[in-house]
Amino acid sequence: MATREIITYPAPVLRKKAVKIEVFDDALQELANDMIETMYKAQGVGLAGNQIGVAQQIVVVDISTEENEQKNIVLINPVISEGEGKVPDQEGCLSVLEYSAKVNRFQKIRVTAQDPQGNELDFIAQDRFARIIQHEVDHLHGTLFIDRISTLKRSMYKKKLKKMLKNQ
Repeated sequence: MATREIITYPAPVLRKKAVKIEVFDDALQELANDMIETMYKAQGVGLAGNQIGVAQQIVVVDISTEENEQKNIVLINPVISEGEGKVPDQEGCLSVLEYSAKVNRFQKIRVTAQDPQGNELDFIAQDRFARIIQHEVDHLHGTLFIDRISTLKRSMYKKKLKKMLKNQ
């Protein structure tokens, strides 16, 4: 396992639509393991392939319920087919530096995907788990959470980011 570099906005790969994964092999399992290690090292709760420069449909999500627990799920080619109950809540992102905002997401979703061995997954996710999956699946479509906030807030963030990058 290896920790990968997390790509940050405005890198173009974050806007790229990820391609469907067709080959389920040791390299895919290694990628999943690297993503899990990277997510936990960065103290994140989810990570999509685009965020490490791999525009493939893979996400890892922390599903821990206890503090200091590291329990996760790997979703290959995830699809959200149903959603209900819009709920606003605070979100941040490992690829969007120093910013968080309230974003509306479904409270409950149905997800179909595959695991790293190619086995079919079909489940209902709710609350925190549903929010993280929606956030990560957005990444696979080239969408960031800042695309889901007002134009004014997004513009203010872009100005802040420009200043931060200039000062580096």
